Amino acid sequence: MAFLKLYKDKLKHNFDFLHKLFTENNLDWGAVTKLFCGNELYLKEVINLGFREIHDSRIKNLQKVKEIDSTVKTCYIKPPAKRSIPDIVRYADMSMNTEYYTLKLLSDEAVRQNKTHKVIIMVETGDLREGVMGDHLIDFYAKVFELPNIQIEGIGTNLNCLHGVMPSQDKLIQLSLYKQIIELKFNRKLPLVSGGTSVTIPLIMNKQIPAGVNHFRIGETLYFGANLFDETTIEGMHDDCLELFTEIIEITEKPKVPMGEMAANPQGEITEIDESLYGETSYRAILDIGVLDIDPKYLILEGYDFEIVGSSSDMIVIDLGDNPEKRKVGDLINFKVKYMGALGILNSNYIEKTVE
Repeated sequence: MAFLKLYKDKLKHNFDFLHKLFTENNLDWGAVTKLFCGNELYLKEVINLGFREIHDSRIKNLQKVKEIDSTVKTCYIKPPAKRSIPDIVRYADMSMNTEYYTLKLLSDEAVRQNKTHKVIIMVETGDLREGVMGDHLIDFYAKVFELPNIQIEGIGTNLNCLHGVMPSQDKLIQLSLYKQIIELKFNRKLPLVSGGTSVTIPLIMNKQIPAGVNHFRIGETLYFGANLFDETTIEGMHDDCLELFTEIIEITEKPKVPMGEMAANPQGEITEIDESLYGETSYRAILDIGVLDIDPKYLILEGYDFEIVGSSSDMIVIDLGDNPEKRKVGDLINFKVKYMGALGILNSNYIEKTVE
């Protein structure tokens, strides 16, 4: 049976690496845990690293964090939906917002629950996902400052997640200037300037974070050691904190070319026939995992002596050639996975999750 394994020693190593980086630069940071899809086993490992601030885009995941440790500060990191407002106030200490209508609903609900709900106002800096336009910020903050039971903690931005616009020193200076303008205009302090996600880490390493930007939301680099500027692994970090193990459920020498009248498969794909392969055979193995769990393009095949030839909802087929390693039914084949692949696996109820 396929399973996903989290190596807690490697995760601890990555945490120590990043914690040192942020501490040396006098920056605050929290862990983004949406990758784990509320898995209690893995959430406990992240909290046990010492995080006192957890970020997630699913309120049920933040509810799970509060059940594990009610003292951890929770932050909901996308604009809240209307129907989620009661649970946002109940389980998220802070949320990121862009709409006055939503903030008014949060205010009304916070009054009902007798709570103070903290918010970060997200500003648009070019990637065109969530964010208030800069020329609307003053009027926006003026209205939000008047809302009861709402405490504005700061300003933030998100880059790279939609159109791929990369963060830069200039964009973060712009964010810091917005903060200064708001503080001067309203004579209010904004404790947090949240400069972004894992994609900003190379800027931190190169001492390119402007004064005033003091907070970051980190997920992918914590779990995969990723430098998102050049898609490499940061030197000194692990890219294999998570590893997928699959089991061979069939292995047979078969023709390399399908036989019969061809049509599109259930994924809508039509197999191209290489006529030069007629009459040739190879060993094909079937793995007990399919596109229901992970798109094969998110499996990292570097260093392996086989290739993936196809997949269906519950099975992946690999071509072992002459099977030089003498693999057999029941053998495990393990893969490093990319972020989006791990997200699919963790969102699957069919794949066991373990810790070592």
